Amino acid sequence: MKDSSTSLSAPVDWFNPVGREQRIKDYIQLSNQLMWQRQASFLAAAILAAFYFDPVWTFVCYTAVVLTEVLDQILGREARSWDGEDAAIGRGILRRIARNTLLSAAAISVFIVQIAIQQGEGGYFTPLFFLFSASVFAAMYNSQMIGILLLRLSIYACAFIFIALLDVIRFVPPIRSHVWLEFFTIIFVLYFIIDISLKFYFNYEERLRQMTLIQEENERTKAAYEVKSQFLSTVSHELRTPLTSIKASLELADKGMLGDVPTGLKSVIGIATKNSQRLATLIDDLLDLQKIEAGEMAFHFAPVNVNDLVSEAVDSTESYANKLGIVVTTAFSPEECWIAADRNRLMQVLHNLLSNAMKFSEQGGSVKVRVERRDTRIRVSVEDEGMGIPGNAKDRVFGKFTQVDSSDVRKVGGTGLGLNISKQIIEHHNATIDYTSDLGVGSTFFLEFDRLTDADRAGGGVNPVPLVA
Repeated sequence: MKDSSTSLSAPVDWFNPVGREQRIKDYIQLSNQLMWQRQASFLAAAILAAFYFDPVWTFVCYTAVVLTEVLDQILGREARSWDGEDAAIGRGILRRIARNTLLSAAAISVFIVQIAIQQGEGGYFTPLFFLFSASVFAAMYNSQMIGILLLRLSIYACAFIFIALLDVIRFVPPIRSHVWLEFFTIIFVLYFIIDISLKFYFNYEERLRQMTLIQEENERTKAAYEVKSQFLSTVSHELRTPLTSIKASLELADKGMLGDVPTGLKSVIGIATKNSQRLATLIDDLLDLQKIEAGEMAFHFAPVNVNDLVSEAVDSTESYANKLGIVVTTAFSPEECWIAADRNRLMQVLHNLLSNAMKFSEQGGSVKVRVERRDTRIRVSVEDEGMGIPGNAKDRVFGKFTQVDSSDVRKVGGTGLGLNISKQIIEHHNATIDYTSDLGVGSTFFLEFDRLTDADRAGGGVNPVPLVA
């Protein structure tokens, strides 16, 4: 939006397609939104005028005002369909806005001037108040295009001056007469209207400029984010292939399948094997994170039996639990618990919760996994007997590259991405993930899903099409 960021002192490029489109769209949108407020005020003025003055003139003038409103509504429908590309269409819309403004302001001014003429001598409070209200309304809601605003206010100013001069011309009073006082008061009111009109115009220009800066900054941020994502994806894929070979070779050597390993090297190879596994996990997490953020991770939803899913997840982590000396117990729901889910992605989440619970538990401790049916919801909880999580740590728990214990001497290592990825996967299931914790007692992480009813499963209520995040 080039012309939107133009400084207030610089001329506006009305034929720049982007700037013109923005101004016209804002003008038309606000005009349509306020249609009923305008009509209510016109109708109230017409009823008062018809009661106290000539009803025939009132009806004729009010009809003219309504017809100009109809023209605005027709123009509004056509302007909303304009895509901003064809400059000729934009010029045509501007000309029609100017024409409608001329007709509308003239009809309103004639209506009000007729009231003043019929009122005769004295004050002209009623017509001047109507005219003042119309002017303030224009100042507030026509500030998108300064040319259109000035056109309308110029016509109103002529009406103001005409009414101000009525008694001056009729009576030619001395300068100290109250007639001249009213004349100069009307001139002061005109100055006030011009001043607030400029204020509203400058405020609109400033808002437009700020919107442009925000959009430009957003574009720069998106471009930087895309470059970061591409870099992350490329580096991760380039690292994965050689790392897989290194990891496989180290595991073979560590198991003695490549020959006897000298005693002095066994511990070194064991450390290298563990670190290569950690690095492989980090790369996998980075790739998953990049896919989710780029909207490239596909989710294939199907009915999933939660009891079976949890049982499979616990069985697949049994060897890891035995290695750490952790006892895993399960409590399944006695009722069938079905949800619409991507089975593989939920397995990834459960593996993460189970491995975290085991890592943060003391040797010989226990981890309890429970499946519960709660009305229309299904809850899966993983409870450990670890150190617990401090209060106000939720941002770190589910943040990227963060851990609750971020010190150099923390007991448990990790990428700091597992729970963040899990949270995003769960949110793509329209489900929730959260936890409760007591320091020194343990933590319970839980997932909650909408329950899939028998009717949904029988009727194919699950979307079979892969849903891309």
